[in-house]
Amino acid sequence: MSTLLISIIAGIAGLRDRLQPEKGATATEYSLLVAFIAFIIIVGVTAFGNALSAWFTSLGTTVSGW
Repeated sequence: MSTLLISIIAGIAGLRDRLQPEKGATATEYSLLVAFIAFIIIVGVTAFGNALSAWFTSLGTTVSGW
């Protein structure tokens, strides 16, 4: 009888742990995701900015030659 009661209590405790929200882990995951997205944006803007700068320099050289 006592083993059945212990099993029921353990099952209820396990179920309660699964249903509780994991706010700490979620906040950490979101902060890592935001940092990764910011890094990708910075790399993309830098690459696009350098290409755009080269294009305008080439355009300026072409226009000044007219």
